[in-house]
Amino acid sequence: MKKLFGKNILVAVCVMMMGIAFLYVAAAQAPTNPSGGQGTVKEERHPEIHAAIRALERARKHLEEADHDFAGHRVKAIAACDEAIAQLKLALESDRK
Repeated sequence: MKKLFGKNILVAVCVMMMGIAFLYVAAAQAPTNPSGGQGTVKEERHPEIHAAIRALERARKHLEEADHDFAGHRVKAIAACDEAIAQLKLALESDRK
């Protein structure tokens, strides 16, 4: 029963993180200059990746502040966030070369 509960919590956290990332990606795809003229707003390269990094950082913060350990799954989810953030930053860095 405890294993099933822990797995359900981990799945819920992952779904929440993906939902947050989706919302940020959708917001990043909104037009930056609705007037259609020459924009004064600097467009960000790879806005989806930047949005995903911000979403993962927020999810990581929420996990760190959680009151419950969820049978060790919280620690694993934090580590997964760290790894995903690191990989996304490497992806951005590789595009600059």
